[in-house]
Amino acid sequence: MCGIFACHSHPNVQKFKPTALKLSKAVRHRGPDWSGSVISNNTILCHERLSIVGVAESGAQPLTNADESIVLAVNGEIYNHRMIRKHLKTPYHFKTTSDCEVIIPLYLEYGLDAPKYLDGMFSFVLYDKKLDRTIAARDPIGITTFYQGHASSQPGSVYFASELKCLHPVCDKIESFPPGHIYDSKTDETTRYFDPTWWDEKKTATSPLDLKVLRETLEKSVRKRLMAEVPYGVLLSGGLDSSLVASIAQRETLRLKKLSEEANGAAEPQQDDLDKGEGLVGIDDDNKLSTMTFLPQLNSFSIGLPGSPDNKAALEVAKFLGTKHHVMTFTIEDGLNALSDVIYHLETYDVTTIRASTPMYLLSRKIKAMGIKMVLSGEGSDEIFGGYLYFHGAPNKEEFHEECVKRVKNLHMADCLRANKSTSAWGLEARVPFLDKEFLEVSMNIDPQEKMITKEKMEKYILRKAFDTSDDPGAQPYLPDNILWRQKEQFSDGVGYGWIDSLKENAEFHVTDEMMKNPKPEWGSDIPDTKEAYWYRLMFDEHFPQSCASTVMRWTPKWVNQSDPSGRAIAIHQAKYEDA
Repeated sequence: MCGIFACHSHPNVQKFKPTALKLSKAVRHRGPDWSGSVISNNTILCHERLSIVGVAESGAQPLTNADESIVLAVNGEIYNHRMIRKHLKTPYHFKTTSDCEVIIPLYLEYGLDAPKYLDGMFSFVLYDKKLDRTIAARDPIGITTFYQGHASSQPGSVYFASELKCLHPVCDKIESFPPGHIYDSKTDETTRYFDPTWWDEKKTATSPLDLKVLRETLEKSVRKRLMAEVPYGVLLSGGLDSSLVASIAQRETLRLKKLSEEANGAAEPQQDDLDKGEGLVGIDDDNKLSTMTFLPQLNSFSIGLPGSPDNKAALEVAKFLGTKHHVMTFTIEDGLNALSDVIYHLETYDVTTIRASTPMYLLSRKIKAMGIKMVLSGEGSDEIFGGYLYFHGAPNKEEFHEECVKRVKNLHMADCLRANKSTSAWGLEARVPFLDKEFLEVSMNIDPQEKMITKEKMEKYILRKAFDTSDDPGAQPYLPDNILWRQKEQFSDGVGYGWIDSLKENAEFHVTDEMMKNPKPEWGSDIPDTKEAYWYRLMFDEHFPQSCASTVMRWTPKWVNQSDPSGRAIAIHQAKYEDA
């Protein structure tokens, strides 16, 4: 991940520049490798870079075209950049081997439709000097975090940033930039460019289930996300989703390693080849992956309290796959000490997000310290397949499907936000194969009757079945049976049940009954309903003004009568609370 800060149409941009650089510095943790800024007319773009593709040369941003009339700051990864280079209608001379540079020629050819051609995760701000026009866009699901702000003292200006902490010192109105949308300063309008077939939650999907297509599309999605010139790893909780991603990644890593050994001594690509995408990391026309950096082994990582369910399962998976596994244990004290920092980086007071982000935040620091810059993660699967335990309560397939679509649409305020910010806090990038556009097109269109949880079919049955090779004696199994068919653990539960219990106990200590009866007037109707939620809101308020609260969404389960969002609080859970 990288960090962006930009302001379009500032009344005195030269005078504002020191402030802009200071605000940009607030997200330097996202991009510790290099900083850059460009002023053009009354617009400034700042960028904090984390180099993963185009590492060796000047992939530093903001990027510009030949006559520097277009300036671009991007946070993200474009997996199909090689294909885009090759199929541009007008030849374009690329200055760098950065995957993100393709956005400039796409804008020149397609204008506001440019993001439709991108396959990846991204948020970007592009300034067109000739037209004095700024456009900004965010990837279809909102895997990268992105915000837009306005200052009432400067009605003509508009601000963009990767995190709230860049905006609140200068903006009094801030909103989460909607995923799958593009903003155009010429009209001051934000319009949706992402229009998949499954978007309407009231239109129940009808496609028949094809397990082979489901499996192959996820495999392709994981392969794309191994595009890197730096060491990478996988987050492995021992649950189904991260284990499947790790299994596919390990197969691909071993395949690439073999290819690399065979291809040693190939000639260096020439500039014409680079302009057409030859010799660069990424997916080519045949959906084959080219990558430049190889670790002797795929590194996998898990975290939990001593004796946690996740660490035990993750070790078993790692041993089965042959990854180089790193187990991190943390103490409850470690987690509690990090809470305020976690809320500062996460920019939320949602209970579920904070519970799950704290171990992920601690683990990310360890991973970055090992020299790894990118990890694959399993976010999105539970939303797509109705994997949360509360989906047991869905009364029919129509409501099941509607809830899945709503959850996917809200991922940018929940699990995507958690995965992005808890890793970016330490300059680590998380990539999420389940949220690939093509995989979503396949998985979200499956008749939801196939996803429904019954006595015969546990949660995410079809995903498990797609990777079950037990009926093919010649096939290499993806996972051990007991992992492939292990019940869902929400991450905040799986790291060790004592974690949530201790958070609740500490909240009792910090928040009195009297405080619960008298919430802050500025909170309006957004009143915390538990002492834990109240405690997090107080910590959030220490870091952020009230103008930031509108970007927060609370995660709550449906069809169950409970205020606690933990999966373990749901009666169906096999290791539920004793008093549930």
